[in-house]
Amino acid sequence: MTDAPVISVRGEAVLEAEPEIARVSVQVQSQEGDRRKALDGLVARNAACLDLVRSYGEAVERVETGGLSVVPLLKYRRREGDIRAYQGTAWIKLTVADFTVLGELLTRLGDLERASVLGPEWALRPGSDVYERAARQAVHEAVARARGYAGALGCRLTGLIELSDEGLGASDGMPQPMLVRGFAGAAEAGDGPETLALEPETQTVRAAVEARFTVTAPDLDPR
Repeated sequence: MTDAPVISVRGEAVLEAEPEIARVSVQVQSQEGDRRKALDGLVARNAACLDLVRSYGEAVERVETGGLSVVPLLKYRRREGDIRAYQGTAWIKLTVADFTVLGELLTRLGDLERASVLGPEWALRPGSDVYERAARQAVHEAVARARGYAGALGCRLTGLIELSDEGLGASDGMPQPMLVRGFAGAAEAGDGPETLALEPETQTVRAAVEARFTVTAPDLDPR
């Protein structure tokens, strides 16, 4: 173990960037008195939703089915009774990369019969270079801070003992999603709703590191 003096510092960085993707959740439902009809209705509405999404081509980067359920709805909640209907639900998760079509897509999805749309949730890609830039800036901040302390003590940095990454984090603010629902009797083709105007939410990325440096003997002469 070295007997050289040590300076420990923390470096931080906060970067703002435009979002790169938008995540959207779509829920389609059917409800019928017959189980098979409820399932057939769900299949048809799920297919209609997927056809609409796929018509946007590469603008929608990823399409995933989040789950499916067909459940009986009872006449009485607190005791077993006759089934009054069957309800089918399917969840579809979308990742949209082209924001120029996002407002139109959300509007058209929300106009589908018995469809609910939740989104957009703005985000950076998991491998975005914004995270790397934030980490590098945090390291530079740690080095600059250590040099500042060393200069104040009349010494200089001689080596790095440890560099610890505290991790990267996106903005702590919770997204405020939009909810759009389509119901039976929605507007017919050619008479759809106006396209929603959307403004992408700025993304905030935070990075922090802790570092320990060895330094030369400080000049503590009060003169």
